[in-house]
Amino acid sequence: MQLAMVSDTYPPQINGVAGSLQSFAQGLAARGHGVLVITAAAAEAGVPETAIRRVVLPSLPLPRYPGLRLALPRPGEIEALLKAAGTQVLYVATESLAGWSAQRAAARLGLPVISGFHTHFQDYLPGYRLPGLQRLAKCWLRSFHARSRRVLTPGSQAVAMLKAWGLPSVGLLGRGVDTQRFSPLRRCAELRAQWGAGDQTPVLLLVGRVATEKNLPLFLRAVQRFRAHHPKAVAVVVGDGPLWESLRHGHPEVHWLGARTGLELARCYASADYFIFPSLSETYGNVVAEAMASGLAVVAYDDAAAALLIQSGRSGWLAARGDESAFLQRVDEAAQSWASAGLVARREAARDAVKARGWDQVVGDFEAELQAQLH
Repeated sequence: MQLAMVSDTYPPQINGVAGSLQSFAQGLAARGHGVLVITAAAAEAGVPETAIRRVVLPSLPLPRYPGLRLALPRPGEIEALLKAAGTQVLYVATESLAGWSAQRAAARLGLPVISGFHTHFQDYLPGYRLPGLQRLAKCWLRSFHARSRRVLTPGSQAVAMLKAWGLPSVGLLGRGVDTQRFSPLRRCAELRAQWGAGDQTPVLLLVGRVATEKNLPLFLRAVQRFRAHHPKAVAVVVGDGPLWESLRHGHPEVHWLGARTGLELARCYASADYFIFPSLSETYGNVVAEAMASGLAVVAYDDAAAALLIQSGRSGWLAARGDESAFLQRVDEAAQSWASAGLVARREAARDAVKARGWDQVVGDFEAELQAQLH
């Protein structure tokens, strides 16, 4: 099978969508399929890419979010690329002008198109001082995905929403987690010491973009709530984004580490004790699965990956979606569990819950979705 993927975001950019797309591309290439990635993200200098061909389109920085770039619409160029590669099926991962160009090119070539709904962009706009555009964004997203034969999304709530929008063919495509990379065995006493945490010091971790949609104010309130029980508790945030500089200066009591990848990121996870995840903007939330694979007890809303993976009271603590009071109560319960056998059991249960969720099965599901469009 010859597959083309179009996405404005792709590694070395750091976010859940980019990382997932790379896992899909690498997994399909390992199964013998040809993969062409058309993106706005340039390859990292000095890092060779094998089996996957990348074409980088001209792009502009995303307004109010300069770390991400939007590819310019190039329907003629994309059509030529698809034709030259012998593309049989197209996967459009981002609802951008480049994605729209790819859909038009595929229509002219008679190619089947699957699109991915990865991000609730319609809910991001108020946080970026763009109120009143939610209805317009929803209309764009709905019309964009209506051009595809099939729409795939990783969360059951997103499936229900897209079906309610009237899209006729919506499917659930989950996410995997690398349980070899993300493991309790990566725990590092030296790293904890750098954070000022000894063996008896609880460490609260958040991994993700430092951006409005991640609900950082609630994380900071959760840290204060936890410290009411354990004043020496350490808080660590891994990730960067448009709010990183202001929050780093405004909250020096938190360790703002910036972006981390690979084994360095895995050590950050495993060297913490709790994962506090207040986001309500996820279609999935890969970081929840990575935290659980690392043996962390998670406090989160009953939403997206957390709703799928966590049994509240057994492998973590869940609060009703959007109920901040309940979320902080779960933080109280987490704090009360410190240094108890119950916390050890929850951390083991969290790891066990994701052990079987490797990428190979998920790539196989994606492969089947793509091949179904060829018949």
